[in-house]
Amino acid sequence: MSVITAAVPPVFVSPPAAPTDGLWRLSVDNYHAMMEAGILLDGDPVELLEGLLVEKMSKNPAHVLSSGLTRKSLERLAPADWFVNAQDPITTMDSEPEPDLSVVRGDPRRYKTRHPGPQDLALVVEVSDSTLQRDRTMKLRLYARAMIPIYWIVNLVEGRIEVYTDPTGPDEKPSYRQRRDYGPADEVPFIIEGRVIGRIAVRDLLP
Repeated sequence: MSVITAAVPPVFVSPPAAPTDGLWRLSVDNYHAMMEAGILLDGDPVELLEGLLVEKMSKNPAHVLSSGLTRKSLERLAPADWFVNAQDPITTMDSEPEPDLSVVRGDPRRYKTRHPGPQDLALVVEVSDSTLQRDRTMKLRLYARAMIPIYWIVNLVEGRIEVYTDPTGPDEKPSYRQRRDYGPADEVPFIIEGRVIGRIAVRDLLP
C-alpha cells in the first residue's frame, strides 16, 4: 500500500546552496515591472522562485501526457465553484511559480487583474521527471512557506504520486509535516478544504 512519512525534511537531500555574492534578488513587483517594460516577454522560459529567475525545463512527451491526464481527472471531479489551471502563474510573497496544474477557487474572470494567490488555491501539482530534485526542494519549500494546503508531485521517475499536506508556513525551514506516497495500484484522494471530492487511480495519471 502507501508509504507514509510523518516528518518530511529528513527525506530530502538539499542541493548545494546557490552562491550569494553578486546575486540580486527580485521582488514580485520587480518581476512584474520587468514584464510591463518588455524586459521579460510572455512565454519566456523562466519563473520567479524565491526571488530568483529560474529557467523552466523543456517538457518531454511523457510529461505532456501525464499533465494532460492529470488535468482531465481533476476537472472531472472539481466542484462548480473551482477550476483547474495548467502551467499558469500563481503569486506568493516572494515567488511567481507556474505549476503544471493548480486547483483554483471561483470563476476565472475574478483573476483578470491578478494571478491566484495561496488563499485561492486548494492544490498545486508538479509533474516531475528532470525537475524532481527542484520540485522536492525549492518548489516544496516555497509552496509550504505560502501555506498552500496540498502539494502533489506526479513522480514519473519512480512511478508514484507524492502528496504533501500540513504546511509549516513561513518559518526558518518551510516544509510540509506530512507526506504520503501512492503507487500505481492505489487511488489518491482529491481533497478541497478538508473534504474528499473523489479518488483518482494513480495509474490513470501516469504515462
